[in-house]
Amino acid sequence: MEYKQKMAVIAVLVTLIISGSMVFNYYTNRSSVAEAAVLYWGSTGSKVSEVQRKLKQWGYYDGPVDGVFGPSTYDAVIRFQRKHGLKQDGVVGPQTANAMGIQLSGTSAQKPSSSGQSVQANSNDVYLLAAAIHGEARGEPYIGKVAVGAVILNRVKHPNFPNTIAGVIYQPNAFTAVADGQINLAPDEESIRAARDALNGWDPTYGAIYYYNPAKATSKWIWSRPVHIVIGNHRFAT
Repeated sequence: MEYKQKMAVIAVLVTLIISGSMVFNYYTNRSSVAEAAVLYWGSTGSKVSEVQRKLKQWGYYDGPVDGVFGPSTYDAVIRFQRKHGLKQDGVVGPQTANAMGIQLSGTSAQKPSSSGQSVQANSNDVYLLAAAIHGEARGEPYIGKVAVGAVILNRVKHPNFPNTIAGVIYQPNAFTAVADGQINLAPDEESIRAARDALNGWDPTYGAIYYYNPAKATSKWIWSRPVHIVIGNHRFAT
């Protein structure tokens, strides 16, 4: 092979290597940003390990530093938040992360503006909302699945509830799917679509912040809430 041909081949190989490296770094950075946007029960990765290390160092956490945000990490975050006067939702969002001295990236869930825009969320929030819908409304008609997602988002906007999707879903004793572990089931495509529709502003409940199945509800209090719509097996109330 002539010298010019060899140099041409080398140039092509170098270009391919550089391009491959750039693509790898791009997707690695995207994954890192998504991972670090908001940390909550079920999150995994290096940022969770960083949280665990700090909480362990300060005496809030005595579990393994394994990068898995489980019940022990959740309880430790709650204790840290209580000590520092933060909202006790068990979620490491911007304020909690700042108090810990941890840098988070990406876009976290946030309350809508006064113009009434729907809640903004990152891909982790979409998946978590879909998982909650799948666990709570599996078997319900599609509009009923969107309605469950809408109730969760209505709570995010409501002053009496945590102001993040994760905070609402993992609020103690709030949802059966969290208590019985169904939140950990992989959501199907319909649940993911329902989550996106709810996030885009579709609210079939017209502002409900509670729902229940009258065939299963055991709380006398929930029966006292004014019901203004029934969708599938669920009654939606304010």
